[in-house]
Amino acid sequence: MVILKLTTDQRLRLRNLIEAGKSNKFSFLGFSLDLETNEFHDDLQNNAATIELSNPTMHHQITELLAEYSQATKKPKSAKLVKFKDFPGGVAYENAFVKRAVDPIAHGFSRNPEKLVAAAELIGGKRLEFGQASVELAAFNQIPLTYILWVDEDFPPSASILFDDTAPAFLNAEGLANLAELATWRLLLAQKILASH
Repeated sequence: MVILKLTTDQRLRLRNLIEAGKSNKFSFLGFSLDLETNEFHDDLQNNAATIELSNPTMHHQITELLAEYSQATKKPKSAKLVKFKDFPGGVAYENAFVKRAVDPIAHGFSRNPEKLVAAAELIGGKRLEFGQASVELAAFNQIPLTYILWVDEDFPPSASILFDDTAPAFLNAEGLANLAELATWRLLLAQKILASH
Protein backbone atom coordinates (compact mmCIF):
# COMPACT_ATOMS: atom_id res chain seq x y z
CA MET A 1 0.00 0.00 0.00
CA VAL A 2 1.17 3.52 -0.82
CA ILE A 3 0.46 6.51 1.42
CA LEU A 4 0.90 10.00 0.02
CA LYS A 5 2.10 12.75 2.33
CA LEU A 6 -0.69 15.30 1.91
CA THR A 7 -1.83 17.43 4.83
CA THR A 8 -5.39 17.38 6.13
CA ASP A 9 -5.89 20.87 4.72
CA GLN A 10 -4.66 19.81 1.28
CA ARG A 11 -7.02 16.82 1.29
CA LEU A 12 -9.95 19.03 2.30
CA ARG A 13 -9.13 21.46 -0.48
CA LEU A 14 -8.92 18.61 -3.01
CA ARG A 15 -12.38 17.50 -1.87
CA ASN A 16 -13.66 20.98 -2.77
CA LEU A 17 -12.31 20.57 -6.31
CA ILE A 18 -14.09 17.29 -7.09
CA GLU A 19 -17.65 16.69 -8.16
CA ALA A 20 -20.34 16.34 -5.53
CA GLY A 21 -20.98 12.74 -4.55
CA LYS A 22 -17.34 11.66 -4.80
CA SER A 23 -16.33 13.19 -1.51
CA ASN A 24 -13.85 10.59 -0.25
CA LYS A 25 -12.14 9.63 -3.50
CA PHE A 26 -10.01 11.82 -5.74
CA SER A 27 -9.59 9.98 -9.05
CA PHE A 28 -7.29 10.91 -11.92
CA LEU A 29 -5.50 9.09 -14.75
CA GLY A 30 -6.43 5.66 -13.41
CA PHE A 31 -5.22 6.51 -9.91
CA SER A 32 -7.37 7.10 -6.85
CA LEU A 33 -6.55 8.84 -3.60
CA ASP A 34 -8.61 8.18 -0.48
CA LEU A 35 -9.09 11.66 0.97
CA GLU A 36 -9.64 10.25 4.46
CA THR A 37 -6.59 8.01 4.74
CA ASN A 38 -4.12 9.29 2.07
CA GLU A 39 -4.07 5.76 0.60
CA PHE A 40 -3.07 5.93 -3.05
CA HIS A 41 -4.07 3.20 -5.50
CA ASP A 42 -3.25 2.38 -9.09
CA ASP A 43 -6.72 1.37 -10.31
CA LEU A 44 -5.41 0.87 -13.84
CA GLN A 45 -3.33 -2.04 -12.58
CA ASN A 46 -5.89 -3.34 -10.08
CA ASN A 47 -4.25 -1.61 -7.13
CA ALA A 48 -0.93 -3.31 -7.75
CA ALA A 49 2.00 -1.47 -6.22
CA THR A 50 4.04 -1.22 -9.39
CA ILE A 51 7.73 -0.45 -9.50
CA GLU A 52 6.84 3.02 -10.75
CA LEU A 53 4.22 3.61 -8.09
CA SER A 54 6.54 2.34 -5.36
CA ASN A 55 9.23 4.74 -6.52
CA PRO A 56 9.63 7.60 -3.99
CA THR A 57 10.40 10.01 -6.85
CA MET A 58 7.04 9.18 -8.45
CA HIS A 59 5.28 9.65 -5.08
CA HIS A 60 7.01 12.96 -4.60
CA GLN A 61 6.08 14.23 -8.06
CA ILE A 62 2.42 13.22 -7.68
CA THR A 63 2.29 14.63 -4.14
CA GLU A 64 3.75 17.94 -5.33
CA LEU A 65 1.26 18.15 -8.19
CA LEU A 66 -1.68 17.42 -5.89
CA ALA A 67 -0.41 19.87 -3.25
CA GLU A 68 -0.14 22.68 -5.82
CA TYR A 69 -3.49 21.79 -7.39
CA SER A 70 -5.17 21.80 -3.97
CA GLN A 71 -4.39 25.52 -3.62
CA ALA A 72 -6.62 26.40 -6.60
CA THR A 73 -10.25 27.42 -6.63
CA LYS A 74 -12.83 25.88 -8.96
CA LYS A 75 -13.17 27.86 -12.15
CA PRO A 76 -15.45 27.16 -15.14
CA LYS A 77 -13.59 25.78 -18.13
CA SER A 78 -13.57 28.10 -21.14
CA ALA A 79 -13.37 25.34 -23.81
CA LYS A 80 -10.73 27.49 -25.54
CA LEU A 81 -7.77 25.24 -26.39
CA VAL A 82 -4.27 26.67 -25.96
CA LYS A 83 -0.76 25.40 -26.68
CA PHE A 84 1.53 24.88 -23.71
CA LYS A 85 4.10 27.39 -24.97
CA ASP A 86 1.46 30.15 -24.88
CA PHE A 87 1.13 29.94 -21.08
CA PRO A 88 3.24 32.13 -18.77
CA GLY A 89 6.56 30.31 -18.43
CA GLY A 90 5.62 27.75 -21.08
CA VAL A 91 8.43 28.65 -23.46
CA ALA A 92 11.03 27.80 -20.80
CA TYR A 93 9.67 24.24 -20.45
CA GLU A 94 8.60 23.73 -24.08
CA ASN A 95 11.49 21.49 -25.19
CA ALA A 96 11.17 19.19 -22.18
CA PHE A 97 7.37 19.18 -22.56
CA VAL A 98 7.60 18.08 -26.20
CA LYS A 99 10.28 15.48 -25.52
CA ARG A 100 8.62 13.90 -22.46
CA ALA A 101 4.90 14.34 -23.09
CA VAL A 102 4.22 14.93 -26.80
CA ASP A 103 6.78 12.90 -28.77
CA PRO A 104 6.08 9.61 -26.92
CA ILE A 105 2.44 9.86 -28.07
CA ALA A 106 3.45 10.40 -31.71
CA HIS A 107 5.83 7.43 -31.60
CA GLY A 108 3.79 5.16 -29.35
CA PHE A 109 0.48 5.36 -31.21
CA SER A 110 1.51 6.10 -34.82
CA ARG A 111 1.04 2.52 -36.04
CA ASN A 112 -2.51 2.35 -34.76
CA PRO A 113 -4.04 5.73 -33.89
CA GLU A 114 -7.26 4.13 -32.64
CA LYS A 115 -5.29 2.64 -29.76
CA LEU A 116 -4.91 6.18 -28.41
CA VAL A 117 -8.69 6.34 -28.04
CA ALA A 118 -8.89 2.90 -26.39
CA ALA A 119 -6.05 3.73 -23.98
CA ALA A 120 -7.64 7.06 -23.05
CA GLU A 121 -11.02 5.44 -22.43
CA LEU A 122 -9.36 3.00 -20.05
CA ILE A 123 -8.35 5.92 -17.82
CA GLY A 124 -11.51 7.98 -18.18
CA GLY A 125 -10.86 9.84 -21.43
CA LYS A 126 -13.22 10.39 -24.32
CA ARG A 127 -12.89 10.47 -28.11
CA LEU A 128 -12.73 13.77 -29.99
CA GLU A 129 -12.76 14.40 -33.74
CA PHE A 130 -9.39 16.00 -34.54
CA GLY A 131 -6.53 14.51 -36.60
CA GLN A 132 -6.34 10.75 -37.14
CA ALA A 133 -7.17 10.27 -33.46
CA SER A 134 -7.83 12.62 -30.59
CA VAL A 135 -9.01 12.41 -27.02
CA GLU A 136 -9.83 14.57 -24.06
CA LEU A 137 -8.32 13.32 -20.84
CA ALA A 138 -9.16 14.79 -17.44
CA ALA A 139 -5.64 14.79 -16.06
CA PHE A 140 -7.12 16.41 -12.95
CA ASN A 141 -10.86 17.08 -12.98
CA GLN A 142 -10.35 20.81 -13.59
CA ILE A 143 -7.49 20.35 -16.08
CA PRO A 144 -8.52 18.54 -19.27
CA LEU A 145 -5.79 17.67 -21.75
CA THR A 146 -6.58 17.34 -25.46
CA TYR A 147 -4.30 14.91 -27.29
CA ILE A 148 -4.27 15.04 -31.09
CA LEU A 149 -2.36 12.57 -33.26
CA TRP A 150 -1.59 13.04 -36.95
CA VAL A 151 -0.29 10.18 -39.08
CA ASP A 152 0.53 10.63 -42.77
CA GLU A 153 2.64 8.19 -44.76
CA ASP A 154 4.48 11.11 -46.41
CA PHE A 155 5.52 12.73 -43.10
CA PRO A 156 6.73 11.59 -39.68
CA PRO A 157 3.90 11.14 -37.16
CA SER A 158 3.20 14.14 -34.96
CA ALA A 159 1.11 14.94 -31.93
CA SER A 160 -0.10 17.90 -29.91
CA ILE A 161 -1.30 18.33 -26.37
CA LEU A 162 -3.60 21.30 -25.85
CA PHE A 163 -4.94 22.74 -22.60
CA ASP A 164 -8.05 24.65 -21.65
CA ASP A 165 -6.90 28.24 -21.27
CA THR A 166 -7.88 28.17 -17.58
CA ALA A 167 -5.15 25.59 -16.80
CA PRO A 168 -2.63 28.12 -15.36
CA ALA A 169 -5.21 28.98 -12.69
CA PHE A 170 -4.57 25.50 -11.25
CA LEU A 171 -0.89 24.73 -11.91
CA ASN A 172 2.15 26.73 -13.01
CA ALA A 173 3.98 25.89 -16.26
CA GLU A 174 6.29 23.37 -14.62
CA GLY A 175 3.34 21.66 -12.94
CA LEU A 176 1.37 21.51 -16.19
CA ALA A 177 4.37 20.00 -17.98
CA ASN A 178 4.78 17.39 -15.23
CA LEU A 179 1.06 16.58 -15.28
CA ALA A 180 1.12 16.11 -19.06
CA GLU A 181 4.17 13.86 -18.77
CA LEU A 182 2.35 11.78 -16.15
CA ALA A 183 -0.75 11.59 -18.38
CA THR A 184 1.34 10.44 -21.34
CA TRP A 185 3.01 7.76 -19.22
CA ARG A 186 -0.45 6.52 -18.14
CA LEU A 187 -1.68 6.43 -21.75
CA LEU A 188 1.31 4.35 -22.81
CA LEU A 189 0.81 2.04 -19.81
CA ALA A 190 -2.89 1.67 -20.70
CA GLN A 191 -1.86 0.75 -24.24
CA LYS A 192 0.43 -2.01 -22.88
CA ILE A 193 -2.33 -3.33 -20.64
CA LEU A 194 -4.78 -3.45 -23.57
CA ALA A 195 -2.20 -5.25 -25.74
CA SER A 196 -1.70 -7.90 -23.05
CA HIS A 197 -5.38 -8.87 -22.96
